[in-house]
Amino acid sequence: MTPALKNTLYFVGLLLLIVLTGIMQSWNTALLIVNMGLISAIMALGVNLQWGFAGLFNIGVMGFVALGGLAAVLVSMPPTEGAWSAGGIQAVFALLLGAATIGAAISVYKRMAAGRNRTISLLAILIIGFFVFRAVYDPAVEGVEAIDPSVTGYIGGLNLPILLSWPVGGLLAAGAAWMIGKTALGLRSDYLAIATLGIAEIVIAVMKNEDWMARGVKNVIGLPRPVPYEIDLQQDPGFVESASALGLDPVMASTLYVKLGYSALFTVVLVILLIMLQLSLKSPWGRMMRAIRDNEDASEAMGKDVTARHLQIFILGSAICGLAGAMMTTMDGQLTPGTYQPLRFTFLIWVMVIVGGSGNNFGAVLGGLLIWFLWVQVEPVGLWFMNTITSGMAEDSGLRNHLLESAAHMRLLTMGVVLLLVLRFSPKGLIPEK
Repeated sequence: MTPALKNTLYFVGLLLLIVLTGIMQSWNTALLIVNMGLISAIMALGVNLQWGFAGLFNIGVMGFVALGGLAAVLVSMPPTEGAWSAGGIQAVFALLLGAATIGAAISVYKRMAAGRNRTISLLAILIIGFFVFRAVYDPAVEGVEAIDPSVTGYIGGLNLPILLSWPVGGLLAAGAAWMIGKTALGLRSDYLAIATLGIAEIVIAVMKNEDWMARGVKNVIGLPRPVPYEIDLQQDPGFVESASALGLDPVMASTLYVKLGYSALFTVVLVILLIMLQLSLKSPWGRMMRAIRDNEDASEAMGKDVTARHLQIFILGSAICGLAGAMMTTMDGQLTPGTYQPLRFTFLIWVMVIVGGSGNNFGAVLGGLLIWFLWVQVEPVGLWFMNTITSGMAEDSGLRNHLLESAAHMRLLTMGVVLLLVLRFSPKGLIPEK
């Protein structure tokens, strides 16, 4: 069997699993799996760009995804009435003061010779800057959060189309990646992993606690949609007539229509990214990045700036993750910072890349779709399996109750088993790098 035929069969088999889900369960469930699978595939492409192209071990993926979600709120939600005058402008000014303090400290560190005077100057700048920052920032935050906190209590957004938040989410994540990369990319791979995980935790902690920015754990709901609302479709006589002509219930047809709309949008983004990444992989730039990944010393000897190239690809991969985060928040219609669990979901994205095939863009897409399908379906299938094998046991059987309760852990067990099997029988992934 040729590699091309084998790879095609992988995607055909996955398509058959989706169709089977639609027939056996519901088409709404199948389309929801497809949509989240497409978003997961985009995240996997971002991680694959960093790891597969350059060997950068980033386990802070959820931090960049969360920044993309924040962008969806800041771009698309309407501004909260009175928030900017109550303290929004002052809060932004305080953030600029904080950035200026850090900039001044960096400038003094670079310009002054090492010694006691530099240490004293740095301490003075940082301590004075901190107290000035808090004096401006704290009352501003209190003013914004006091505005009807049960409904708003945050500055709101720019009231722009939600689709604009997708590239903005990528830019926001890219900016954060630049700041992280300037300080962390000089670290050894294991220290880089620890640094990125810690920074992701910091990003999510800030989003949870800074209510003035996006309501924190109170969540922002009701984000605008790039597709119609189901209720509007159900009240449209033309849509109801078309659905009835196809033999569909208008309510069911409206939910399928909305999910298909998201599928079309996500597919367009995925295809564009895939084409761009494939072109870059085959370009001199892509060959250079793989040469740096395989042997940094030889690449430096050939005159390549390894650190600059690592920063470049770290920014690009993080931007893709931020884009995916904005897409995910758009589909959910809400921002819930409490659901961003850096270690858990970063592990899931890494499993997608490893199982699909590190260094291969099509492998990353296959891994994203397949692993998300398993992540969703394993628990109900596991519960059905446990019910089947315990059907002959007594209702009060301790073993039966234990097995039924264990079905909830089938997800993590399955991910581990899948990862072990792939690493054993196909260590380079299902679609390995050429």
